[in-house]
Order: sequence, then C-alpha cells, then structure tokens
Amino acid sequence: MAIPPLLEGRDLLGQAATGTGKTAAFALPLLQRLADEAGGGGRSGVRALVLVPTRELAIQVAEAVHRYGRELGVHVLPVYGGQDFQQQLKVLRRGVDVVVATPGRALDHIRRNTLDLRNVRMVVLDEADEMLDMGFAEDLEAILSAVPSERQSALFSATIPARIAKLAEKHLRDPKRITIERERVAAGEIPRVRQLVYMVQRRDKVTALGRVLDMENPKSAIVFCRTRTEVDEVAEKLSAHGYAAEALHGGMTQDQRSRVMKRFRDGTCELLVATDVAARGLDIEHVSHVVNFDVPAAPDAYVHRIGRTGRAGREGTAVTLAEPRERAMLRNIERLTATKMTVENVPSVTDLRARRIGLVSAAVRDAVVAGDLDQYVIELGSLAGDFDLMDIAAAAMKVAHDSLLGHVDEKEISRVEPEAAPRKEHRKGPKPNTKTFGKPAYEKSASYERADKREKPEKRGKSEKKRDKYDRHEKSGKPGKKFPAARFDKKKRPGPSRSKRR
Repeated sequence: MAIPPLLEGRDLLGQAATGTGKTAAFALPLLQRLADEAGGGGRSGVRALVLVPTRELAIQVAEAVHRYGRELGVHVLPVYGGQDFQQQLKVLRRGVDVVVATPGRALDHIRRNTLDLRNVRMVVLDEADEMLDMGFAEDLEAILSAVPSERQSALFSATIPARIAKLAEKHLRDPKRITIERERVAAGEIPRVRQLVYMVQRRDKVTALGRVLDMENPKSAIVFCRTRTEVDEVAEKLSAHGYAAEALHGGMTQDQRSRVMKRFRDGTCELLVATDVAARGLDIEHVSHVVNFDVPAAPDAYVHRIGRTGRAGREGTAVTLAEPRERAMLRNIERLTATKMTVENVPSVTDLRARRIGLVSAAVRDAVVAGDLDQYVIELGSLAGDFDLMDIAAAAMKVAHDSLLGHVDEKEISRVEPEAAPRKEHRKGPKPNTKTFGKPAYEKSASYERADKREKPEKRGKSEKKRDKYDRHEKSGKPGKKFPAARFDKKKRPGPSRSKRR
C-alpha cells in the first residue's frame, strides 16, 4: 500500500504498527529513486535522510537499507549518539547516499556543518510518535527546516494523535494517508498474540514474574520496565532465578548495548529486560513473549510493546503484571485495542511444581528416544537388586528436578480479585431500627406499627387550599376582607404596660 504512492513521488502519512514491514515499504521506493537519478556512490552528497528515535533502530534500519541496496552500490551510514563523532565525520566526508540518524546526533552534525543536506531528495520519519514522546519535537523542526523544501517526505507512526497530524500538516504536501495493519484474525479464530493479565501486589511482582516465566517457558522474551533502576534490579533477580537475563537501557554505553543485542539475537541471552526507549523498534523475529512488568501509562506504549512478538505469522504471548490501582489503565488499553485481555491467577506452588515435573518428564522422554543409555542401564541393574524400578525412576526424576530447576518457593502469593466489588445501591424504605439490639436492622417496632396505622390527613392542592380560605372569609360575614375569619372572632386583649415591658 505504501510503495505505489512513494514510487509516484507523493508524500505519505502512514499509520503502521511495529512488525508490519514498513522498513521495506519506504526503503525500496527510496532505493528506486536513487537508482533512477544520475550519479551514485555518494558523489552528489546525501540524497536521503531517515530519522529514527533510538540507536538500535538506526543500526537496524541502516542494515536493512544496505541489504536491499547492495547490488546498487548505495552507501548507507547510521549516525547516532554514543558513537565516535570523528569516525562518523570521516565516513561523511568520503560520501554517503543515505543517512539513518537519531535527531540529536543529526542536529549536532548540521550545526557543525558536517552534514550537508542540500541535495536531499527524500526524508523519512520512522516511529514519529516515539520521537515526539522523547522530546525531539524542536530537533525535528530544526532538521526539517534545513532540508530543501522541494523534497519527498514520508512519516510513519504507530498512532496518529493531534500532534502527529499537526507535524504532518506542516511538513507534508498533500500526503497520501494509508494504514498498514497486521494480519487480521478471522471471526472465530484465536488471535496470534495471547494477551494475559496477572493481578498482583507490588511486593509480589518479582516473585510472580519468575513463576509466570517458569509456567510459560519462553524461548525468547522481552521484559519491559519503566526506569533504568528497575531494569537493573529485575535483570539481576531473574539471573539469580536461573535465567540468562540481560539489561538494556539508555544509561549503558553503546558498546555495552551492542554486546547485549548481539547476545539476544544469537540466543545466548534468553531474557532481555529493557526500557521502552532502548527496545523501541527492535525487529527480532524469534521473540515469543513480551512481559509488561508495569502497565504502560499510555495505551499507545502497550501497542508498541506487544508489537515485538507475534511477527511473521508466528504466535506470541503478551503478559502484563498489573496492580489493583492500575485497573483503569487496563480498561483504557482494552478500549484502544478493541481486545479483551484474559485475567489469570498467579501460578500457585502446586501449579509450579506440576509444570516443572512436566518439563523433566519431557526431557526424560527425549533422552529415551535419543538412546545412548548403555552405561546408565548397567548402573540401573545394580540398583534394581535393592529397590523397585518405579522407585528408582521416581528418585531419578526428583534428582533431575532439584538439580536442573532448583527448589520451589513454598510461599504462596496473595491473590488479588480481578474486579473490585460493586457499590451497593441505597436501600429504599424505613430507616434501620438502631434502638432494637439483636433484631434485624429493618424490623418494625410496635410504635412504628401504631404510627403506620394512624389516619393520615388527605393531601390537597393549592387551589383547594385557596378555596377553603375563601369559604372561611364568607363565614366571617365580611367577604371583602383578605384576613382569616379567626381574627374577627377573637377579642383584643390589652397588652402589658410599657413599664412592665421594660
């Protein structure tokens, strides 16, 4: 959907979630335009600029553009903070065709006159909503002002709030608006991404996280946390739990982040604990699970997070650990995604033991199928003379369970009800009988019964009251007066003297 209008030279405003192939959607038309123009190999300077929010995404997009344009001889350079500035400058002076940059470092080069944008023919803003969330609004305005007005522009964002629409209105010319969606689930089919919620208290979150991971047994997972400190703490505790976990956040050097990403991509690291910014736009197909250690404050962030799993037609799982006070935030997410999340109970000690024993049983079954058990059969023969074979097998499974998976925490996690109890409606009827101790609150007393049987005066309207008043005037003999008849029947009594009043 995005490729035809870009090939026609039109500006584009694309709403696309992560994992929908939008990198190829803008990279292929970009390369086609560069190939159609005269000159190549960077001799005419930078001809395309792609702006992305994070270093990791800059590297990822640059690698994709390089891979697509390898046969064309297109030179691509990722430009981001944390990398040696002088090294970037050397490559820029040699000449490049496409620069994929973060806004901050791109603006540094522009202000130092080391990034020449006079020949730029195409500008792409990828993950524009995230760049605005990170505070790059002014940087984007400055960069776009330095690019020739006669250019083709493309803006991609997972959501199109008012600020994105305003940015597009200012810098895009009559853009073609499209929506790139994930593969829709047909009616009656199970969604490819399971969305689970576990309600837990704050104090139990780390324990609950370990149990959920033990039950799910993910091949590769990303755990999202809000702060860098929380990322480090959770990664450390997961490592102590026996997982190969690594932390990833903006406080790390670029070399550290690159090493972590390499280990996560090649499978050496099975759990990546990261902040939203650090993991933004990561394209790793083998991620089976995404875990929200906290409920994202913005529903859009939830959409970005779960976009890390369920890619390329694979099934994925999104797990959210929510505190009772975050129920309203969950409802906001459900409204945005138009999807009902499944609320589950945190696994109990019994559930966890059963799951771990099941994993050991599966491992034993695989070992039997694989064979090569001769030396163990010999040892089993010596034990069979003293013990029953079933007891020996059970003891072997117990040893394997304890040695490979460790002990199970015997402490149960306090259960949190998924929904708060609804408010009781105000009861109608008589007030509670608080004076009668030990009786039902609404039991009528004898005095109440007598009062209830008394004859009540008939209610009359205003017109009837006026008519009654007029009748009294008539009986007084002086219908012209506007005073009640009783005034004329009473005799005036002398009042006390002034002296007595004083």
